Amino acid sequence: MTETLPDLLNASLIVQKKRLIPYKVALGAKCLPFEEDSFEIQVAYCDPYPFEALDTIAVLFKKKITPFLVEEDLLLKALELCYQSSDKETQNLIETANKNNAIESSESLDGHDLLDESESNPVIRIVNAIFSEAIKMGASDIHFEPSEKGLSVRYRVDGVLLLRHTPAKEIESQIIARLKVLAQLDIAESRLPQDGRLKLKINKRSVDFRVSVIPVAFGERIVLRILDKSHLSLSLDRLGIPSDILESIHQAINVPEGMLLVTGPTGSGKTTTLYSALNKLLQDPINIMTIEDPVEYRFSGMAQISVNSKINLSFASGLKHILRQDPDVIMIGEIRDYETAEIAIQASLTGHRVFSTLHTNDAPSAITRLVDMGIEPYLVCSSITGVLAQRLVRKICPACKIEIAMPKAFKGRFPILESHTFFKGSGCDECFYTGYKGRIGIYEFLSITSSLKKHILKAQDADSLKDHAIELGFKDLHAQALEMAKKGITTLEEVLSVTKSYNI
Repeated sequence: MTETLPDLLNASLIVQKKRLIPYKVALGAKCLPFEEDSFEIQVAYCDPYPFEALDTIAVLFKKKITPFLVEEDLLLKALELCYQSSDKETQNLIETANKNNAIESSESLDGHDLLDESESNPVIRIVNAIFSEAIKMGASDIHFEPSEKGLSVRYRVDGVLLLRHTPAKEIESQIIARLKVLAQLDIAESRLPQDGRLKLKINKRSVDFRVSVIPVAFGERIVLRILDKSHLSLSLDRLGIPSDILESIHQAINVPEGMLLVTGPTGSGKTTTLYSALNKLLQDPINIMTIEDPVEYRFSGMAQISVNSKINLSFASGLKHILRQDPDVIMIGEIRDYETAEIAIQASLTGHRVFSTLHTNDAPSAITRLVDMGIEPYLVCSSITGVLAQRLVRKICPACKIEIAMPKAFKGRFPILESHTFFKGSGCDECFYTGYKGRIGIYEFLSITSSLKKHILKAQDADSLKDHAIELGFKDLHAQALEMAKKGITTLEEVLSVTKSYNI
């Protein structure tokens, strides 16, 4: 019978004594000591029974072994938690390397496991520890920023950059070289920007990194976007979209032809929303094709094309070829110009479902943006089925959440809420003393109703469209974010930070 052991995820014993059992041995045997007393040591394992490994552990600890059969997923998760470097370990590696800066280079290990500590090269261990730490913290990006004094390493966590490490100037070039080797970039080229990708393992799962290198005043600046598919939720029902908006989205994506637009700034989750919509349609026997810049996540069941300016493969030229491939659904990474917009509109009018993103502040502005590009208003009315605008707001950390009255700075802005109780995070280890942990989406959806179509044909001013939509029941991003603050999900400061483009 398989046991479920909550204490296994703490695995306090292995954190203290993991040096006795190398990571490769524990992973290969799929076993993990998790508790001991004066006479015995309890070891979790999953099939097949690891006879040799358990005998070795018995000899190392000089105690009787009590084995527990556990689920493989639980064991692998515990292994990952136990062997990840702590903040102090990462910092100690960097401080040691700062003192001993004569470090040899090493070959790239494609698919190298970040938790494997057998590598003796300090720079490789530093880079691995930084990657592992960033993934553990849930970072979306890692920034390596050179300055006159040294290299700053910052992680973007919940949309905010946090300074984590400052390796010395003497080892900066070796860290940059290691990153370029991993991404298979030209180490000798330091005058031109370069882009690349790399794939590494952490335990049994693969994590992709998109790499951008650009020369700056004090060296080369590298930013890595972490693409951890295991943390990607591809279900519209799990994105936290309000039920009324979710119903409108489902209606829009099930229309046999027409275009659904998703708007918002970079990093607001637009691509995740579109992938979730496509994932729902994958169940149908249809031909789905996408053109993106670049393809961030690769999925089976759909044809994904990456824009490539070096060979003149743009959104517009790629779309022309896609239309010859008999697609049912087309996803365009972004509508940037008139040519792309025109082809997308025509495709949506000729029996195709088209999904795309647009950079505007809110949903009504998407209509104005298309008209400004040169698309006739009557074509916009005929092709657009709906516009979804979204943002991500940080959630209050549950571990340090405290109750507060409305801050003085906000009194007068929200007189109706001055007697309401609000919350904030006081700061703790769980949230890295930011007061926030995780993010949640806020959304507004503009349905192109017959009444709104008539208004679009008369005037395309975004404010006028928004006022008319509000009369029809439209609820904007600011109103939804304020509701989240009232419920204690986020703070008023976060509401105003994310929706500051709205007149309040």
